[in-house]
Amino acid sequence: MLNKEIVKLLNEQLNKELYSAYLYLDIANYYADQNLNGFENWFFVQTQEERDHALLFRQYLLNNGESVVLKEIAAPEVKYNNFREPLVKAFEHEQFVTESINNIYKVAFSINDFRTMQFLDWFIKEQGEEEKNAEDNIKKYDLFAGDPKGLYMLDNEMKARIYAPPSLVL
Repeated sequence: MLNKEIVKLLNEQLNKELYSAYLYLDIANYYADQNLNGFENWFFVQTQEERDHALLFRQYLLNNGESVVLKEIAAPEVKYNNFREPLVKAFEHEQFVTESINNIYKVAFSINDFRTMQFLDWFIKEQGEEEKNAEDNIKKYDLFAGDPKGLYMLDNEMKARIYAPPSLVL
């Protein structure tokens, strides 16, 4: 049986991951409207990953005999003025998610909840990758997107991203 504070935090994280999926789907829709199909693809794949992260939290809770509490997911209320802004929003959001997961880890550590810490280890590593990818997208955009040909090539590069389910075994 898990500590009640950990259960609360894990349920909150599950809902944050679902919001992440909403946010990235919203960004994918923005890029689709702008006819940047590679950017749209990149963020649609990100949507699928975030959904999977939420489902991993769900399964961990269920595997530990805990109830899953789903909350209302607010629609993202972000308007973008240029192609760069969604990339920055994504990076900032990944930093927020990292902070949230680190907080759960800190609480688990303080109560010697080694099982939850082990579960979160995968997410700690994943968040490092998520932040790097988001930051790399900004850097590539800044380097190449000022030129229409560069934007076209970057869009094509982002079109190549494919969805791969998470490798975490519960």
